[in-house]
Order: sequence, then C-alpha cells, then structure tokens
Amino acid sequence: MAWDEWEQLKADAADRQPTGMQLNQLDPGDGGSAARLPGQTGDLKVAQSDLTKIGSEAHRLYDSLWNKARVAVPSSDKAAGDLSGQGFALGGGLKHVSNRWDQQLKSLMDACAHIANHMQVTKKVHAGDEHYIHRQMSSIATLDAGFDERVGEPGPKNPAYEPKK
Repeated sequence: MAWDEWEQLKADAADRQPTGMQLNQLDPGDGGSAARLPGQTGDLKVAQSDLTKIGSEAHRLYDSLWNKARVAVPSSDKAAGDLSGQGFALGGGLKHVSNRWDQQLKSLMDACAHIANHMQVTKKVHAGDEHYIHRQMSSIATLDAGFDERVGEPGPKNPAYEPKK
C-alpha cells in the first residue's frame, strides 16, 4: 500500500466518524443490556447454596495459591542472591521480579480470602436487611390503620375537589 493510499483511507474513515466521543453498544433487542423498567426485571434472588459454591471456590483457589504459587519465591530469592554475589546484574532483576511476584500473589490471595469470607456472611446480612425492611413496612401499615379509626361520621367532601356541574 502506498503512502497516498493510506492517507486517503484515513481521511475517508475520519469523514465517516461523528465528531466527539461515541459509545458503541448492542441493539437492545433480544437480551441486550438496555435499561428496563423495575417491573420487568424481577427481584434479585440468591440461594445459600450459590453463595457457598462461590465461597468454596474462592477458598480452594486461595489454598492452591498458598500451596503452589508461593514456592517460587524462596528459590528465586536464593538464585537472585547467588547471581548478585557473582557480579551479575541479572541478580537484581530477578530479585525485583521475585518481589513483584510476591506482592501480586499476596494481593490475589487477599482477594480470594475476601470473596470467601464475604460469601459466608452475605446471605445472613441480606436476610437481616429483609427482616428489617419488613418490620418497618409493618409499622407503617399499623400507623396507617390508626388513621382509619374514626370517632364519628366522615365530614362533608371538600367542595374544591368536587367536579363542577
């Protein structure tokens, strides 16, 4: 492809693009991610078994990382020390890689532990929220019922709200 041809293709592409930022998205037809009204989506429901599976997998990954991924650090550190002791600049680079590996591994293990712990308490916490909301709603219904207890007959309707004849 010649340079002029490349420049022409770039200019054609620029002409087809609108000015400013454009976000691409899927057509909201079948299964698209278009926003739906609350009545169309239903409630979020999660069973304890689902949370347990997620938590168990996160814990299993944590154990695997503890048993297998961290074994590289001591041998890498030893090799880095040996190389540095013999005057090789590669020793410092290997030590840097070993340190970064250890930091990233700890970060990943912390995330796995966080997920596992979170899944154990999520269902309990949300159940408590659900009970609290139900109690609050029940209190409102009780309060509302108190306003319906009348001592006498209802008064006349407000003429301002009567349709004009």
